[in-house]
Order: sequence, then structure tokens, then C-alpha cells
Amino acid sequence: MTHTAILMNTALILAGGVGKRLGKDIPKQFLKVNGKPILAYTAQVFQNHDEIDRIVVVCVSGWEDEVENIKTTYGLDKIIRIIPGGDNSMQSISNGIFGIEDITSPDDIVIIHDSVRPLICKEIISDCIAVCKKHGNGCASIPVQETIVRTDDRISGNTNIDRSNVMRVQTPQAYRYDLVSKLYKDAYEAGIEDSVYTNTLMLHFGHPIYFARGSVFNLKITMVNDIDLFSIVLDYFSSKKGHQSSS
Repeated sequence: MTHTAILMNTALILAGGVGKRLGKDIPKQFLKVNGKPILAYTAQVFQNHDEIDRIVVVCVSGWEDEVENIKTTYGLDKIIRIIPGGDNSMQSISNGIFGIEDITSPDDIVIIHDSVRPLICKEIISDCIAVCKKHGNGCASIPVQETIVRTDDRISGNTNIDRSNVMRVQTPQAYRYDLVSKLYKDAYEAGIEDSVYTNTLMLHFGHPIYFARGSVFNLKITMVNDIDLFSIVLDYFSSKKGHQSSS
């Protein structure tokens, strides 16, 4: 009798950054907004998503106990592993990818997401998974609405880039496990050690990325003002008792 393998969807939450640009004493993913760590907001969305089977957190060194505390405090029982981060984003992502090799099948899906994008919503996650099932990857993306000007010095520019030909790619980014694990093995063999995101590696090796639903609200907390903006948006959506993503 033939048994069909049960495929698993693993959320790989990246919490390995130290947040130098924010200028705080602690990594930004552990900063509290309205009394709750940013990481907790992010992880709870994946915890409550029916299509997410498990969560793995890639954590900045020395903060593993804090992740365990957040897991316990907020009932995040889908977190099955806390994996040490690396010296840069690429190392942190690959640590997470290779760190689940023993429990992941080739056709399983890994959904990579920045811990400091706490306004992620279930509709975006669902669409990333759906697009990935069809094409092997699915990256949250939104059209560019602003004028895009090419510059060489960030002082001036004289070349317009047609915004209809440009998309802003966010996280989450979903990938079939066999494809993404091979991608990072190929990258290291090629001497690439500091590619910021998985999608940039995909493009480097000539693989197309497929656009899934994104949101203008899916902001990445990078600077101090971003925390203020997150707090404002959070309060707004709390008053509306939940939110839907918007492109």
C-alpha cells in the first residue's frame, strides 16, 4: 500500500539582526511596542495560521533565552527550534535552511520572513504558499507607485525608470525546500557569502521569482520612526478589530 507523504510548511522567522541602524541597546526584534516584543507580534500571525505547521526562529547570539521566554509567554507552541544566526543575513538564512534539513522533505515549503515585519497578515502568507506550490517560489510583492530615478551618487539623477516595470519585493518569501537548499549550496560553492535576501540569489543564478500578494502595510522596522509608524498603524487596526492586507 502506497502512502502519500504529508508535506509541511515551515515558517523561518529571521531574528538574527542586531539593529545597528536603529541605535538601540537591544536588537530591534526584541523591542516592546505596547508592552509586547516585536518578534511576538510577528510570530503570532504564523502561530495562528492554519497552513503553517511549525515555526523556526533564527536568533541573534545570546538572545536564545529571550526567544524561549517569548514562546512561553505568548503560547507560541509551533516554535520547534531556535537556530543561531550568522555574521550576516545570508549566513543567518542559510543556518536556518540547513538547520532543518533533518526534518524537512524536498517538496516541503519554507516561508522566510523578517521578524521586524510585524504587520504581516494571513492573506499574504496564504498567497505566498499558493504561488510557491505552483511555481516553486512565491515572494510577497507590491507595485511601485512613486517616480523611480536612477542615481550614481544619491545626490542627483537624470534617468527615469518606468515604474510599471518595477516591483517592490518584501517578505514573506516561500520556497520549495529542495530548490532553496540547493540555491545556498551553489552560492557558497560560487564564493558568494553576503547576499542579503534569497530572492537576490535566485536572480543571480538566473531563476525567475514569482510575485505573490504583498501590502503597503507590511513595513520593515529599520529606523526609529518605523517604530512610531508601527505603533500608529497597530493602534488603528486594533480599533478596527483586525485588518486585511492592501496592495
